[in-house]
Amino acid sequence: MTDSTTASAAAAGLPSADLPSTGLPSIGTDEILLELDAQVLTITFNRPQKLNSVTQEMSDALVVASEWANESDAVRAVVLTGAGERAFCAGSDIRQLDTYATPWDFRNRGDYCDALRLLRKPVIAAVNGYAFGGGLETALTCDIRLASTTASFAAPEIKLGWIGGGGMSTFLGHSIGASNAALMLMTGDPIDASRALAWGLVSELVEPGSLVARAQELARTIASRPPIAAETAKANLRAAYNLPQDAAIAYERDLQTVTFATEDAAEGRAAFAEKRQGLFHRR
Repeated sequence: MTDSTTASAAAAGLPSADLPSTGLPSIGTDEILLELDAQVLTITFNRPQKLNSVTQEMSDALVVASEWANESDAVRAVVLTGAGERAFCAGSDIRQLDTYATPWDFRNRGDYCDALRLLRKPVIAAVNGYAFGGGLETALTCDIRLASTTASFAAPEIKLGWIGGGGMSTFLGHSIGASNAALMLMTGDPIDASRALAWGLVSELVEPGSLVARAQELARTIASRPPIAAETAKANLRAAYNLPQDAAIAYERDLQTVTFATEDAAEGRAAFAEKRQGLFHRR
């Protein structure tokens, strides 16, 4: 794990003297890497020899990292990626799935998709290779997805006799439409990066060597925005998928009122009037 405190005022939206403490949590494994720089937390699946498939130990580490990121003022945006060139994440380590005593134990295991879905900070996926099974679900939990030109995506669980359980159907349907989602879910066959872009599964394609840098650049842009407003925009977008239109608009208006009343919003208006960069403190 790396703790970098080289944040620039321009990137972070704060003078260096105002940057919060950046001590990273202890997560108990080197198969999940954490790096903090310029208020961007980069989380890396670090098991490239196994296509970054996720063990229960890794899942538990992601729970700890996600809970810490939610509470830390040092984190304003998150980038999620995989080590190596072959895989973003190939999902759960299938060899571990038979270690659960009962299907109920399997049902109630600590799950990495659940942990990442609970992140309140904006999250960008940098998909650098295979995003299969739980790896696709992981990417789908992220707010923005960028992909390498060599990336591929699949929901292959059906080939083994089950389906995804980390939000695969609902997130995939929202992202690419019912017909395209059904094609992926019912065949289990992969799609390449260009089709993923055409279907709206990802926002940009980037050459492999530039992918993480591009994701971190975008994350720094988001991190420079007033953080309460950025977190609220994420919560509002999630709610908009689940509410009738009139209720969604009313909820958005309420959230607008809450954010308008923050110190950061007052600073934003003052900075606009004074033609200067705003300094935002998550208050």
